Amino acid sequence: MRNTHRPVRIKKSWRDSLAVYLQPRVLIVLFLGFSSGLPLALSGSTLLVWMRESGVDLKTIGLFALVGTPYTLKFLWAPLVDAMHVPLFTRAFGRRRGWLLFSQLLLIAAILLLALTDPARSPFYVALGALLVATASSTQDIVVDAFRVESLPESEQAAGMASYVAAYRIGMLVSTAGALFVVSGFEGTGITRTSAWMWGYVVMAAMVLIGTITALVATEPEQSVRAEAATQTQTALARVLHAAIGAFSEFLTRKDALAALAFVVLFKFTDAFSGTMTAPFVIDLGFSRNDYAAIVKGVGLAATLIGGFAGGFVARRYSLATSLWIGGVVQALANLSFSWLAFVGTSQWALAFAITCENFTSAIGTVIFVAYLSALCQNPLHTATQYALLTALAAVGRTYLSSGAGFVADTTGWPLFFVICMLVAIPSLVLLAWLQKRGHFDALGPVRV
Repeated sequence: MRNTHRPVRIKKSWRDSLAVYLQPRVLIVLFLGFSSGLPLALSGSTLLVWMRESGVDLKTIGLFALVGTPYTLKFLWAPLVDAMHVPLFTRAFGRRRGWLLFSQLLLIAAILLLALTDPARSPFYVALGALLVATASSTQDIVVDAFRVESLPESEQAAGMASYVAAYRIGMLVSTAGALFVVSGFEGTGITRTSAWMWGYVVMAAMVLIGTITALVATEPEQSVRAEAATQTQTALARVLHAAIGAFSEFLTRKDALAALAFVVLFKFTDAFSGTMTAPFVIDLGFSRNDYAAIVKGVGLAATLIGGFAGGFVARRYSLATSLWIGGVVQALANLSFSWLAFVGTSQWALAFAITCENFTSAIGTVIFVAYLSALCQNPLHTATQYALLTALAAVGRTYLSSGAGFVADTTGWPLFFVICMLVAIPSLVLLAWLQKRGHFDALGPVRV
């Protein structure tokens, strides 16, 4: 007799889809995302405002871009984070949480040290303080990335990544616009500008405690506990060498490893190529700095946050390969909204529409891309090292390949330039199709819910 029973497919409601964002592990990742995004501007754009107001010359300010070097070189010391124990911290809190708390305490100390400097009198000590902030911040990023990958089950990875991206952006907003408002508030009480900036940075240092409290509340990932137990008998040097050599050799021995690395470099290149010229384009059209600040930073932030959660829904609903197709195509097509804006001209609603399209689709692509990077880092012995290396490769498009965008824009004009920005996505989509045909994404295991 034929069995007429068929498996019942239960369709998740929107309430079920939203409930995953309230899971304790996802909330932990959300607050850690805020902690990761907070320090970035304190050694970057916010610091540059402080220096300019203090009368530092533009040449010196330009050189301060170099203090961001630790963010691009963090993969060099990621093996230490994977393998070394922090005295007292590792024993008391575990492998990942110990490093997390240690890096956050270093970050608080570095921000306070930077707060005590005076750009007008000692730019060298300001640079030293900023470099320490960037180093402690990038170390925290290494640990947070590893913690996120290892602590979230497959059913919560997409939601965790969406929450992380959104909270990271909010952290950046707090340390830029928020920090400037705090400094203005202190200055309004009658204290000197130098003191106002010092207390503003003290407040930002206190905000790091949000991440510290989160780390104390969190539990050590089970994957990390197992990895720690597996290497207990090894010496510190052996663990570091194993983490460094094992992370690279394990990845390179995988099938189609070089194609996967090329895909990592190229997937966000369409965004990076256009993003490099967004500000000059907006100013060239005749928009004011206030228009740029209000629409690009205001409307753009809202679109980014919504797009981040939309990317989480896409990653949960579809397979990894399908999600990458969706993210790759929409972020490329969004460039056409800028070509359209170039013909429309100075229209605030048109600018808002173009910025919304670009930021919304870019955030979708970012969340799905982070899901892919996380799927590539499956060995808890090497998570921090491999993820730091992959994010460094992903930055190649933003840092180096996009450096010629200005020459292209100057030669072609704005409407055609953004069409070209769309077309530069084609190599990544060709690689995506090739990797999918080769079974690359199937080998990474299921990631949809």
